[in-house]
Amino acid sequence: MNRRSFLRTIPALTAPLAILPEAVAHKGSSPVQGILKEGPQSERARRIEKATIAALAMQRRDWEQGILAQAMVETGDRRRAILLTKAAIVQKTPDGRLGVVNSGGPTDPAMGGCAYAKAGEWTGDAEIRQAVDGLVNWIRKGAPRNAEGILYHVFNAPEMWSDGINGAPPFLAAMGFHDEALAQIEGYRKRLWNPAKKLLAHIWDDGGQVLKDGAFWGGGNGWAAAGLARVWRSLPAERQRERERLADFGREIVDGCLRHQRPDGLFHDVVDQPATFVETNLAQMLSFTVYEGVAAGWLPITYRAHADRMRTAARLMMDGDGFVQGACGAPNFDRPGVSTEAQAFCIMMEASAGRLPTAG
Repeated sequence: MNRRSFLRTIPALTAPLAILPEAVAHKGSSPVQGILKEGPQSERARRIEKATIAALAMQRRDWEQGILAQAMVETGDRRRAILLTKAAIVQKTPDGRLGVVNSGGPTDPAMGGCAYAKAGEWTGDAEIRQAVDGLVNWIRKGAPRNAEGILYHVFNAPEMWSDGINGAPPFLAAMGFHDEALAQIEGYRKRLWNPAKKLLAHIWDDGGQVLKDGAFWGGGNGWAAAGLARVWRSLPAERQRERERLADFGREIVDGCLRHQRPDGLFHDVVDQPATFVETNLAQMLSFTVYEGVAAGWLPITYRAHADRMRTAARLMMDGDGFVQGACGAPNFDRPGVSTEAQAFCIMMEASAGRLPTAG
């Protein structure tokens, strides 16, 4: 079964390289301390370390390996980002994709592209740099796409998924291919965006020119919002018009989701369908996006209260082992559970909160 390629109708549950500068950790300190600017016993540092250890124990596929590596970059954890990169290279395919288990996907390996490139920069390792070049070449020239050049999300069908906005675009933008990154975003937006709902549908069938999955899946909107934030920070300051368009799009997605926020601060798996289960990761994804937007100045400071509320709700879902419970769960993403991406966005949410003053 392809992940997330279906409507989610599980009943609701009552329980709920323009990459950031690396941290400068003190000798003997936790690798997260530099970016967090707090002592080793801070609540945020503890949560990041617990979530990281749990994530590293999980089996991972290409996008999962990639987003976890990106989370390590967000905290300034060089050592683990480099190790995850080297492990992804072990699972390299002849066409240039990294971290592939089984057949993999066309664009999912790009989830880690920014982190892998950063690892190559940090180490100067020729093998890593060559692997990143191969991944760039695959995304730009080898991956399946339509006549307009918009990338497909799977090999066996001409489909575009909302998840894809956090796949190739941040990687392309970080590598300096700004126009290509923006073109991908516009291609997905053209097909998946519902301006009345201010939400993205999940899957477009480019062969039939119709929505295959018109549901407003929370995870897909969260992936997209976070991807827009990452592309924004890779665009040069002189590209102000494009930055403004990305910011407007990101804010609209956040607003569209917030319309359907539950009283407990979380969301339903399909955000406008209360019959679907209560889900944790969208709150983390949007918190990361909002903290990034507020810090960069493209979201008003008033949005911070929304991020703080979602972060508080998501924090309640971490168990004693560091797993974020209640997320749209691996391996099939059709029920509440745990996932590497939820672990990664827990880490990214906490790291981005720590870049704002007086964060708890």
